[in-house]
Amino acid sequence: MRHDSLIQRRRSGRGQPAGLDRRWWTLIAVCAGTFMLLLDLTVVNVALPDIQLSLHSSFSDLQWVIDAYTLTLAAFLLTAGVTGDIFGRRRIFAGGLAVFSLSSLACGLSVSPVMLNLARGAQGIGGAIMFATSLALIAQAFSGREIGTAIGVYGAVIGGAVAIGPLVGGAITSGLGWRWIFFLNIPIGLMAIVITLAKVENLRQPNTRRIDWAGFITFSLFLFLLVYALVQGNARGWESPIIVGSFTAAAMFLFAFVVTEWRLEDPMLDLGLFRKPAMIGIVIVAFALGASIFSMFLYMTLYLQEVLGYGPLAAGVRLLPLTVLAFVAAPFAGKLTWKVSVRLLLTLGLGLIALGAHITHVDPSSPWTALVAGFVLCGIGIGIANPVVAGATVMTVRPERAGMASGVSNSARQVGIATGVAALGAVYLSQVTTSTASALAATPTGRLILHRGGSQLTRAVSMGGVREAAATIPPAARRALFDAYRIGFTSTFNHLLDIATVVALVGALASMILVRQRDFDAGVGDTATTATGPGTVEPVGASDLAIAPPARVGAPEGTRPMRAAAPIAVPELDDAGIVTEEEPLFETAQERDMIAAGRPPSGSVI
Repeated sequence: MRHDSLIQRRRSGRGQPAGLDRRWWTLIAVCAGTFMLLLDLTVVNVALPDIQLSLHSSFSDLQWVIDAYTLTLAAFLLTAGVTGDIFGRRRIFAGGLAVFSLSSLACGLSVSPVMLNLARGAQGIGGAIMFATSLALIAQAFSGREIGTAIGVYGAVIGGAVAIGPLVGGAITSGLGWRWIFFLNIPIGLMAIVITLAKVENLRQPNTRRIDWAGFITFSLFLFLLVYALVQGNARGWESPIIVGSFTAAAMFLFAFVVTEWRLEDPMLDLGLFRKPAMIGIVIVAFALGASIFSMFLYMTLYLQEVLGYGPLAAGVRLLPLTVLAFVAAPFAGKLTWKVSVRLLLTLGLGLIALGAHITHVDPSSPWTALVAGFVLCGIGIGIANPVVAGATVMTVRPERAGMASGVSNSARQVGIATGVAALGAVYLSQVTTSTASALAATPTGRLILHRGGSQLTRAVSMGGVREAAATIPPAARRALFDAYRIGFTSTFNHLLDIATVVALVGALASMILVRQRDFDAGVGDTATTATGPGTVEPVGASDLAIAPPARVGAPEGTRPMRAAAPIAVPELDDAGIVTEEEPLFETAQERDMIAAGRPPSGSVI
C-alpha cells in the first residue's frame, strides 16, 4: 500500500537523500533555536552589572532587561502556536529565528536602556514563535519510544544552555564586552534558518483556524500591567494611584481574557485543556519553576559580583555547579518518563529545588563555597523538571493540540520568570536599603556616611552601585560602607531564597495532588471521535484508545483493534524530499497518536 510505504519512509528515513533523515534534522534545528534563546537569557544575567555601568541603568532598568524579554515571550507564545497550526510550523519557526536574530543585532547596538529593553521585547517575540512550535515539531517528527530520546535531547539542550550560559556570558563580557553576547546569536540563528527551510517538513492542521486577537490583547495587557506595578511599586509607592490602578486594571484584563477564551469557538487558549487536573498541575509546576529558581539567577549574579566582588567570568565559573548538573540530569529524566511516574519526577524536581534554595543561606562572612551544596540540589532539580514538563505537556493532550499545550506550559514558565523577577525585585528594593542603613547606623563611621550620603547613598545601594560610590570616599569609610552593604544584601538575599523555597514547594505540592496517572493513560480518548458509518461519528472512550507499545504496531490476531480516527494531513514527498501535495497519511488513531505524539505504551508507568 502507498500509505504503508510512506509511513515506513517517515520512520526509517528511506527515500530521502543520503545522510540524516528529516527527523534528526528537525531535532537539530529545534535544539539550535532553543539553545540560542535560552543561552541568551542566562548569558544576559551575568552581563547585567556591565550593562548597568555602560548604559547608566537603574535597578528597574535591569529588571526590564529580563522582564521585557520574558513578558513578550509569554504573551506571544499561545498566539504563535496558532499561527504555526495555520501556516505551517516550519515557516513560523523559521520566521521566529529571523526575528530573534535581527533583534539580537539591535540589542548589541543599543545606546540606551530604553533601546535595549525594546530590542529585548522584540527578542521575546522571536523566542515565543520558536518556543511555541518547538515541541510540536518534535512531536510530528518522532514516534513511539523515540520521542523519549528526542525529548531527553531537547531537555539536555535546555540544560546545556543554562549550563554554559553564565560561563560563556562571563567570558564574552570580560573579553569582548557585553554587546557581543547578543551578536553571538546571529550566526547560530542563520544556521538554524538554513536547516529549517531545507530539511524540516511544513506540517499544518487540516482545519482552518483564526488568530484570537481579543485573547492576545487582553492577556498581553494583563501581564504588562502586573509586572509594571511590581517593578515600579517601590519607586512610586504601593498605594499611589498609578500602582493601585495598574493592579486593578491587570485583574480586569485577566477576567476579560478568561471570559473571552470561554466564549470563543477557537480561542488561543482552549480552557477545555484544564479539564484534566494533570494539565493544571503541569502549568503550576512550570510557573513555579520560573518563579523560584530561574528568577533567582539575577540575584545570584548580583551577590557574586556586587557583594563578593567577582568579575563576570569568575561569577560564571562559580555558577557551574548549578548549571552543569542541570545539563547532566536532563537526558536521564527524559528517559525516565517511560519508567517512572511523571508525578514523582515533577515532585522530586521541585522538591530538590526547594531544598537547595532552603540550604543556600549566607552570612556577611560567607565564601562563595557556601552556595555549592544548594547549587548542586537546584541543578539536579532543574534537570529533572525541565524535560519532564516538556514531555508531560504533549502526552496529556491530543496531537492536534500539541502546539497549544506546549505554548501553555512554556508561557507559564515565562510568566513565572517575569513575575518572579519583578516580585523578588520589589522585596529586594524594599529591604536592601533599609537593612544597609540599619547596619550603618550601628557604627559612628556608618552614621557619618548616612548623614553625608543622603539620597545619593540610597540610590547607590538600590541600583547596585555601592562599589562605584565607595571609590569616592576615604578608605576607612569605604570599609564601613562595604561591611554594611554585605550585611544588608545577605539578609535580603536569604529572604529571597525563602520566597523561592515556598514557591518551589507549592509547585511540588501541586504536582503531587493534580498530576494523575489516568490523565496520561486516557491520552486523546476524552475528546476523540471515530467514524461508524458514512456521515456519523461516535465518542471514543479512553479504553478504546489505549496505545500499544511501538513493537506491537502490527498487533497479533485476537488483540482488540483500534477504531478509526480522522486522518491527519501531511505533505507527500517526492524522491528529492520536495513537498508535492497533501494527503491523509495516518488512517488509525494508533498510527496517528504514535507518530504525531509518541505517546507511551499502555501499561507503562507515567
